[in-house]
Amino acid sequence: MRAFDFSPLLRSSVGYENLNRLVDFATRGDSADNGYPPYNIEKVSDGAYRIAMAVAGFAQAELDLTVQENTLIVTGATADAPEAANDRVFLHRGIAKRAFERRFQLADTIKVTGASYENGLLNIDLVREVPEHKKPRKVEIGNAPTVTVEAAPIDATRLAAE
Repeated sequence: MRAFDFSPLLRSSVGYENLNRLVDFATRGDSADNGYPPYNIEKVSDGAYRIAMAVAGFAQAELDLTVQENTLIVTGATADAPEAANDRVFLHRGIAKRAFERRFQLADTIKVTGASYENGLLNIDLVREVPEHKKPRKVEIGNAPTVTVEAAPIDATRLAAE
């Protein structure tokens, strides 16, 4: 994949830091992203979302969620003791239990409200919280104030002198 340098275009921009970060994220071409673990993103209701990740084989204590700036980072680390792994002999190992890190870019208005772990699925609940100053508001249209201009009386003697 080609690497494009957008810095000349972004040098004079002010207030577009999120756009710059998204462009960097999109053009990075992360080769470590191999689709593990699989996940779903669903819209639960108006303004509420859920990320469901299939993390079979991981205990709840082996999973970690971190929100840093506008990035949700989900990590899974295996905590198998080496001596316990030597006692097990697998004839077929189809359940992948390897360390992972999955990142999700969140909009400024998306907040992580909670997470739950059940039956090998990690559910992360998100909600859109629009600040009051960004919500649409109704502006009343009033009548323009009438301006009355009073003319000064004309002095006929002064006009005749000019």
